[in-house]
Amino acid sequence: MSAPDRTPDPIPAEAASSGSPAAASAATAVPTPTAGRLGLLGHPDFARLWTAETVSQLGSQVSLLAIPFVAIEILQASTFEVALLGVVDMLPFLLIGLPAGVWVDRLRRRPILVAGDLGRAVALATIPVAYAIGALTIVQLYLVGFVVGTLTVFFDVAYQSYLPSLVERDQLVEGNAKLEISRAGAQVVGPGLAGALIGILRAPFAVLLDALSFAASALFIVAIRRHEPARERSVDSTGQRTGMRREMAEGLRYVLGHRYLRAIALCTATSNLFGTVATAILLVYAVRELGMTAATVGLAFSIGSTGALLGAFGASRVARFLGVGPTIVVFSLVVGPAWLPLALVPASAPTVVLVGLLAFAGFFAGLSAVVYNVNQVSLRQAITPERMQGRMNATMRWVVWGTIPIGGILGGALGTAIGLRQTILLGALGMSFAFVPVLLSAVRSVRAMPTAQET
Repeated sequence: MSAPDRTPDPIPAEAASSGSPAAASAATAVPTPTAGRLGLLGHPDFARLWTAETVSQLGSQVSLLAIPFVAIEILQASTFEVALLGVVDMLPFLLIGLPAGVWVDRLRRRPILVAGDLGRAVALATIPVAYAIGALTIVQLYLVGFVVGTLTVFFDVAYQSYLPSLVERDQLVEGNAKLEISRAGAQVVGPGLAGALIGILRAPFAVLLDALSFAASALFIVAIRRHEPARERSVDSTGQRTGMRREMAEGLRYVLGHRYLRAIALCTATSNLFGTVATAILLVYAVRELGMTAATVGLAFSIGSTGALLGAFGASRVARFLGVGPTIVVFSLVVGPAWLPLALVPASAPTVVLVGLLAFAGFFAGLSAVVYNVNQVSLRQAITPERMQGRMNATMRWVVWGTIPIGGILGGALGTAIGLRQTILLGALGMSFAFVPVLLSAVRSVRAMPTAQET
């Protein structure tokens, strides 16, 4: 139930995966065991991490459709109550994102990943159990969403900071692209599978598959063999260990003071804010105003998600052709306009047209989001010192995902006040201007991946 993977996406802040090394970490990264054409496919520990992500992403796609359908069809929740599901899922990023970054920089990262997976498996499993005994409520869905979101905060920050300890700096784009392939592939297969499972098993029992996927992911991460040394605590000029507040402030100053990171954060935060305004009420709009079923929505999402898959395979090639910075600018531009046809389609349109337009939005939004994310995340990884990995990732997540709960509340309130169609149109228009911060910044001039010394 990972929030960045709502479909179709705005620019999801590092939706799938990554890490954040710098030149300082390049010397300590583990060399790829097998060179040549295999690349990271010949790297056993990366393969385990990749497999864990693939399994988990596939399961999460089921929950992303099934849980809202539990609220809409079984609990008969209102538009605002459905929108709040996304809010509680993302609220932990705003509340504990910065402290999580400090802890990730202090602790070994693999145990955090395993605990996050197992905890989310248990939380999600309570939904089918409660439904089976007739005790399921909207409050429980909110509680599960908050617990899963809290564990996801720690998991995602640790996950982004763990990849650089497995691969070399010049393999980061390849690693990020492969991890995006998992997410995009899950988006192609997952929604259709989710729609079918909801019809066969009912939505609460479909969620159980996501719980099992998190448990399987934990097993693959446990199987990673590379030893991760204990992390050293930061000390001040007197030799005393620095406190939580000081370390959080250091992370904030680093991100907000960096000419690349600041522009990327503002671009992604803007897209996420307006994107969530639209996605918060997307399913309600599709089901109640356009008359679509779980099966047709799942089909549209699956077709549309081929754009994300195409983006994952082509992200590195596009960057080599255009340059890293221009790629970030161009692909932050096309997200919003892809939503406009969906916002303007009449409710009386044939089902095939509705499916087609929802798929169209998903295709171009997914394509642009994946290419954007592979390149901006890799850029961030390449310029950030090892000791700042957790705090940089957490601060970026706090800034760019902190707008998501706000967007969810706005989406639910606006959907109720001005109408579902008008709310989606507003979200699309807002996303259309998210590219401005990176266009007006030094990011646009980055051609090749820099190092920490070059910035």
